[in-house]
Amino acid sequence: MLKWLGSLFNKKNEEIDMKKFLIVGLGNIGNDYENTRHNIGFKILDQLAKNESLAFETEKLGDIATYKLKGRTFILLKPSTYMNLSGKAIKYWLDKENIPLENLLVITDDLNLPFGSLRVKTKGSAGGHNGLKDTQDKLQTTNYNRFRFGISDAFSKGRQVDYVLGEWSKDEESQLIERLEVAVEVIKSFGLAGINNTMNAFNGK
Repeated sequence: MLKWLGSLFNKKNEEIDMKKFLIVGLGNIGNDYENTRHNIGFKILDQLAKNESLAFETEKLGDIATYKLKGRTFILLKPSTYMNLSGKAIKYWLDKENIPLENLLVITDDLNLPFGSLRVKTKGSAGGHNGLKDTQDKLQTTNYNRFRFGISDAFSKGRQVDYVLGEWSKDEESQLIERLEVAVEVIKSFGLAGINNTMNAFNGK
């Protein structure tokens, strides 16, 4: 009888966890990085928090906010480890919240995509991105969902670091208003409609 009750309890927990999602925006902490291209992950989560009147609280390895929508719980994480150690925070919160790997979405900037374009993928290489490299290392897999936001490659030879850590231009700032709202919808779709439907609906948009 006790064994049966235990399996029933575990099954219930699994069902609850499948409705919980970890949404990670990659970036660097501190005022110097706040409005840089590399911090688009933070910026997207901040937009969602603003829209839904959510408040981030500083906890272990990052700032956390919880968003509930139609029976789903979204744990929003902005790691405080700096970009190069993002995986440490991601693994900690996956384990702490008992969230399955398929319910993880990592948001990052991408130099290989035109400015403002969106691409959601279920796996892939780090593509030279240090935040994704560390995530791959800590999770020991490349099979995790990532949401890439294009920042373009409009920099001259040898200026990549300056460009990525540079602030948005005025033209980009004006276009970001609409792009951030679409990015927020990507997050909601991921939790409500699933990764495949989200890719079909938003990739290249």
